[in-house]
Amino acid sequence: MSDATAPATGPARTTGTEPPVRVSLVRRAWWAALDWWYAVRWQLRSLGPTTADDYRSGDGQPVVVVPGVYETWHFMRPLMDALHDAGHPVHVLPVLRHNLRPVPESAREVLAYCAEQDLHGVLVVAHSKGGLIGKYAMTMPEGNRIDRMVAVSTPFGGSAYARLAPVAHLRAFRATDPVLAALGRDLAVNARITSVYGVFDTLIPGGSALAGAANVRVPVGGHFRILGARQTREAVLAAAAGSGAARPALGSGAGEPGAGLGPGPEAGGPA
Repeated sequence: MSDATAPATGPARTTGTEPPVRVSLVRRAWWAALDWWYAVRWQLRSLGPTTADDYRSGDGQPVVVVPGVYETWHFMRPLMDALHDAGHPVHVLPVLRHNLRPVPESAREVLAYCAEQDLHGVLVVAHSKGGLIGKYAMTMPEGNRIDRMVAVSTPFGGSAYARLAPVAHLRAFRATDPVLAALGRDLAVNARITSVYGVFDTLIPGGSALAGAANVRVPVGGHFRILGARQTREAVLAAAAGSGAARPALGSGAGEPGAGLGPGPEAGGPA
């Protein structure tokens, strides 16, 4: 798929990285407007009556949801609904609130919750910063509770816009941030990650492809509205069913020893 002005209708899967899709400025502006409108609507919907307990039933693989920065778990409800309907018990972490804390601290909260609930073989389903938290948790000694992760629109390689951010927890998405850079060097868990992203991301211009992971590009533009797209739901359900399991690409380095992120210092300050 080389031109987003005429995207395919289904997801494109690869274990390598892909060249960026050409997107016109007019289409970028339109997608950006739709994206922020989607974000506003879901912030308002978070005030609704739906509770986390509504998703806890099911006999399938347990799912732990980790949203992005400034997001509550309600942002993930389109994917949570699909997973719960497929038989997965879906867990959320209200303790993360709007997810402003550093990645290592939040990763420990994820693993502490898994231990408290005695969850094993967990599928982490994450959005944006949540994917960094999920990967960090997978690298920690207690990370063996996590089987796989599906990350949607995660800045594994950072965002070029982060250096312009007015607050530290957004500047932490720079590619040079110590935590982000260490995560990038640790390739050992990439083969257990499915990275789902659109043809254009309003906040991550470099995209979310991850070497050695199962990379799934869906024909949707935006950083937030991708969560509500049918193609994203299909990609997440396929990964949850095992058909989206990653296989290391040749030369990707997947499976190499990790960088020992878990027990190391929390370099990089707030994320």
